Amino acid sequence: MDTASFETDLSLFKYDNLEQLPSEYRDLGEDERTARIEAAREALGDSVVVLGHNYQRREIVEHADFVGDSYQLSKEAANADADYVIFGGVTFMAESADIITDDSQSVILPSMEASCPMAGMAEALQVDAAWAEITAAAPDEEIIPITYMNSYADLKAFCAEQGGLVCTSSNAADAFEWAFERGDKVLFLPDKHLGENTAHELGIEDSTAEWDPWDPDGKDAEEVAEADIVLWDGYCQVHERFSPEHVAQIRDEHPDANVVVHPECRREVVEAADVVGSTATITQTIEDADPGETWAIGTEIHLTNHLQRWHPDVDVLPLCGDACMDCNAMRQIDPNYLTWVLEELVEGRERNVVAVAPDEKELARVALDRMLEV
Repeated sequence: MDTASFETDLSLFKYDNLEQLPSEYRDLGEDERTARIEAAREALGDSVVVLGHNYQRREIVEHADFVGDSYQLSKEAANADADYVIFGGVTFMAESADIITDDSQSVILPSMEASCPMAGMAEALQVDAAWAEITAAAPDEEIIPITYMNSYADLKAFCAEQGGLVCTSSNAADAFEWAFERGDKVLFLPDKHLGENTAHELGIEDSTAEWDPWDPDGKDAEEVAEADIVLWDGYCQVHERFSPEHVAQIRDEHPDANVVVHPECRREVVEAADVVGSTATITQTIEDADPGETWAIGTEIHLTNHLQRWHPDVDVLPLCGDACMDCNAMRQIDPNYLTWVLEELVEGRERNVVAVAPDEKELARVALDRMLEV
């Protein structure tokens, strides 16, 4: 059985070139920081493009050339005629940008601490071992692996090598159908909630099984291999916090409220919502809302905050009220870090460059290209 043929490493050790914020940058006030960021941007001109994910704080997105979801931002980076791409996001997003941009472009992740916990729940080395067990348990069936965009480059490369592809939260159902046209079963990772919600969308929710790599007493390979869809036991720590009780409370307190949630939420939350979709869908839903409508948002709190500012004529509420929290990984992109990497570029020094290994990059691009086929 051939599994991953390229060398890889745990994500924590993959980028040993990333640096901490120098001490002289740690106590900058917002006024000074803003002035210095603007001065650096002016000095760098079109040689740099700054990307801000929807989940970033205001102090990042207000300096961004583009704001959006991870893959949308990577495409903007590829289309930009800029030598330097500063990605206000997390590690896997910077990797995706490096995969689809030109080799002449450098992708910079301001903070070395910005590492998505969900992506870290499915390390390629770990998946490789599980793959050997699961495929051995179903030797006469073709299993197609699909990884969510929220995964590291080496896992994307692994999926390509095994005949699979990448998906986003918007095209997961299409990716599943693509896989079933070519195989008998799907291994979906790392987000079990998106996988379960997609199975429901396709009407095959009764043929799923969960593979828990952390539980030695969990289902064994023979058990999960009987299902059509094997769901890796990973999840987003932000979206898993939402509960049906949050939806019920919103409807009780705001009888006219509509609820829109991300498909990374638990199944019972998705079932209770009025609209389900990606951050782009959530944003578009509020943009299309009539003045005076009330919408409760079930996603990371900073996007809710942005939508409140951008659409003051719509009553935008966080679904879980004061209990809503931000993404700890996104929080690591402190605006002081942005100041530092920009000023270093002015001095001709590239800090915290994220560069995917060539063999991984080539295979990961294959997985992304397959996604574009669906």
